[in-house]
Amino acid sequence: MPPILQANDSKTLESVRQAFQDCLRPAHFTDYQHCEECAEHNQTLASRTPDSVTLQEVGNPGWDPICFVSPEGFRYYLPGLARLVVESPPDGHSWYAAQFFWHLISDGPSNVRVMGCSAAQRKAVAAFVRHIIETRAEQLDQECLADDAIRAWEIWNDEISE
Repeated sequence: MPPILQANDSKTLESVRQAFQDCLRPAHFTDYQHCEECAEHNQTLASRTPDSVTLQEVGNPGWDPICFVSPEGFRYYLPGLARLVVESPPDGHSWYAAQFFWHLISDGPSNVRVMGCSAAQRKAVAAFVRHIIETRAEQLDQECLADDAIRAWEIWNDEISE
């Protein structure tokens, strides 16, 4: 069942956008000289913005450029990734929440994505994840994502990690 746009989705997404609005577009999104895959992922991300990124670019767990993105690139794209969680996926794609939580959890509480964000940015991400938990609990349960959502919230919530 695709996610249904909730009344407070826009407000929560706007909070994420505001928290990350000063994140500049990096010159490169990946270690593009490392290999052909990194170069292709860099090219894919360079062709989009947080407002234009779609599941066509980042929705395949087996070929996901966000897995290779730098911390700067992750901060730049985070508002767009959050948007994909609340949008209904097009045919052929599943709900983006599983990948989103995986990216947020990464290596746990001290991962470079968390550590690279300001307290205000972490708070906005934690609030967004909490919003997903509160508004889509049934879907999280159906897709066996409740534990991942809670773990992501715990990692990004400064009140717990301090």
